[in-house]
Amino acid sequence: MNAMYTVIDSPLGSLTLLASTEALTGIYFEKHRSRPAKAEWGAAETDHPIFIQAAHQLGEYFAGQRSSFELTTATHGSELQERVWELLKRLPYGQTTSYGELAAELGDRHLAQAVGAAVGANPLSIVIPCHRVVGKDGKMTGYAGGVDRKLFLLELEEPASRKAEKLF
Repeated sequence: MNAMYTVIDSPLGSLTLLASTEALTGIYFEKHRSRPAKAEWGAAETDHPIFIQAAHQLGEYFAGQRSSFELTTATHGSELQERVWELLKRLPYGQTTSYGELAAELGDRHLAQAVGAAVGANPLSIVIPCHRVVGKDGKMTGYAGGVDRKLFLLELEEPASRKAEKLF
């Protein structure tokens, strides 16, 4: 499993993509809170099929032409983190949930803080849509890539009908 990385441009600034030869393992914003140290990124690689496919699908997503991703990914979290990330993958495009709701889905509302920590440790921003998790009563909460980026992603995914309602 050789580690490699590339950096691509996006409407949210540069994104660092990390991968093994088999799967995409990370998508990080500049100044991302949980971004691994550069020494862990591996070799620079721009033409690997994993990165080409990821860059293409992310481009479609930012253009409003894609609402889900079809990428081979790999995460290496704790059992709880993996369970939380799996719930996030099932969260539909344009919808949000709260930390408490995710904790309830896991069977214990008292896990809300642990769920928040798992969401914050998500290695695959955007692809595993942690930006769709908001605080209680829809309050905007932190985001490893910054709240401005979270708002951008939520607005990008906002259904046209809800956008139209805001005009009147």
